[in-house]
Amino acid sequence: IKAETVILAAGSIATALPHIPYGGDVISSTEALALQELPKRLAVIGAGYIGLELGSAFRKFGCEVTVVEAQDRILPLYDEALTKPVKAWLEKAGVTLHLSAKATGWAKRQLTVEKDGETLRIAADKLLVTVGRRPNTEGWGLEEMGVDMAGPFVKVDDRMQTSMSGVYAIGDLVGEPMLEHKAVAQAHVAVEVIAGQNRHFDPATIAAVCFTEPEIVSAGLLPKEAEAAGHDPVSAIFPFQANGRALSMEAGDTGGFVRVVARKSDHRVVGLQAVGAHVSELSGEFAMSIEMGARLEDLAGTIHVHPTLSEAVHEAALRALGHPVHI
Repeated sequence: IKAETVILAAGSIATALPHIPYGGDVISSTEALALQELPKRLAVIGAGYIGLELGSAFRKFGCEVTVVEAQDRILPLYDEALTKPVKAWLEKAGVTLHLSAKATGWAKRQLTVEKDGETLRIAADKLLVTVGRRPNTEGWGLEEMGVDMAGPFVKVDDRMQTSMSGVYAIGDLVGEPMLEHKAVAQAHVAVEVIAGQNRHFDPATIAAVCFTEPEIVSAGLLPKEAEAAGHDPVSAIFPFQANGRALSMEAGDTGGFVRVVARKSDHRVVGLQAVGAHVSELSGEFAMSIEMGARLEDLAGTIHVHPTLSEAVHEAALRALGHPVHI
């Protein structure tokens, strides 16, 4: 195959544990999505978004699910306020959580776990390992191309150009966040640059969604991240307990909310987060608000449709400005 230009889009693969390699009943998220029958008992290593998304789904299917996580909390990329409703659902649904626990071995359909100085043995028909993903850089000739690397990733500029003329790269291959919508946006840039247009990939934010029960959506900075970045932030939440649409979906009592984070000096919005039923549908407004440099007054002054979950964005902005209406 000969081409004037090439786009590298090999994606990523699941990271394996050296002492518990994939194979047989030890599966990655790829195999979990292709099972021909449901396991009666599923053990999951890793309480990040992939492990909890799939673990929650299998629990809804009726499987017994046990999650083992080395850290002392679930979804460590998010703050506790966002993860608390998810943890509450997992416990209510009967998912067994072992936090601050280390998986040490797998044999005869038993997972060995060290926790609080004790050894636990968890029986399972399948073991789902979700400890991360890494760029797929092996086995397809990348090492023969001579492109520059940035750690484990292929190095590109803001035009998605690698160090080799005529070779571009996108998606999981070039860095975090490893999200499909980021890869698509980068593909658009690469193709248009190849076509002679002046395009650059420089988003102000890339929203991310954790499709757990309930969902979590985040764009921009969390409050502590904004503080660490020197923004001197102001933040406010609006609970779905006071949102008509959430109440109509029986989703007002799950602890869900919308949160806005802004710079105190000029009210520039630097972060938006939410947890609750169907909050993934707010991701577009969250990303656009930050991308367009919105201020609290912009969110508060925009008329949001009633009854919708998006009204909570308006209310959170009003609360951050010091004059909430429905709380």
